[in-house]
Amino acid sequence: MQQSSEILEITTRGQGLYEFTPDIGRFMASNPVRDGLLTVYCRHTSCSLLIQENADPDVQTDLRSFFARLVPPGMDWVVHTTEGPDDMPAHIKSALTQTSISIPVIDGRPVLGTWQGLYLFEHRNAPHRRQIVMHVLGEG
Repeated sequence: MQQSSEILEITTRGQGLYEFTPDIGRFMASNPVRDGLLTVYCRHTSCSLLIQENADPDVQTDLRSFFARLVPPGMDWVVHTTEGPDDMPAHIKSALTQTSISIPVIDGRPVLGTWQGLYLFEHRNAPHRRQIVMHVLGEG
């Protein structure tokens, strides 16, 4: 068994989806694992990870709109407001999505569908520096 890990830092400009599929490809090309399992993990509680279509930007627009309507800022029943009106909604959005994704690796490449990409889904309004841990385990 071989393994490799790397931390990727993504700078966001506020709410939105930030694709990092090419970074995953570079990570996989730089390590000896040919067949195994890639785990991608987000080290934050107010953003999340998605595998989503990367061909039509309207998908991103619709996802942002859906989550903005589902969990809007300024909900009057929210108790946690110390970090601003968008913070607790960001935590809820993160809880509804995921902070870790596992992807099979075959022939040194993550097995993604034709139109699939990996995204950091930033749920906060302000810019942030987010850390994504990439870890692959498998055979060389």
